[in-house]
Amino acid sequence: MPNIFKRAVGRWVLACLVVTLVAGVLAGPRAVRADEPALLMLRGGFAGDIVADRDSGGIFAFEYHSGPEWEFYHLRPTIGLQATTNGSFYVWGGGKIDLFFGKRFVLTPTTGVGFYSDGDGQDLDSVLIFRNGIDFAYRLDSRARVGLGFHYKSNYGLGGDD
Repeated sequence: MPNIFKRAVGRWVLACLVVTLVAGVLAGPRAVRADEPALLMLRGGFAGDIVADRDSGGIFAFEYHSGPEWEFYHLRPTIGLQATTNGSFYVWGGGKIDLFFGKRFVLTPTTGVGFYSDGDGQDLDSVLIFRNGIDFAYRLDSRARVGLGFHYKSNYGLGGDD
């Protein structure tokens, strides 16, 4: 795929994330639940590229989303690490906001920056990589969540091609 298309997709994802974060901050307590506890997240899925032919593989991730004691204007710090079946590794830190639709459905945009090692996986042309994403989950009575997410990683021009 042309490089201009890849950059456009990255900018679109970033713009959607910024708009969602601003909307969450402006929405206040109606859409954001201050009583939500800290979360440990386990992820599994597919690491690949939807706009280019790059190496892909399985992904396994672990994340910690802080509780209300670290909240700043509804934004909560997060840290995470992920590894893929083809040897890439990523450790990152950033922020997230939970936007609730009723009591059960949660939209969670996240943004962050971290350090990336490509192993035998995708070469992102930089060690410093930005991560933007969004999760949509169903909240159980126990406050556990089950959902789907899409995350986009890019060097945003810090390396050669992203």
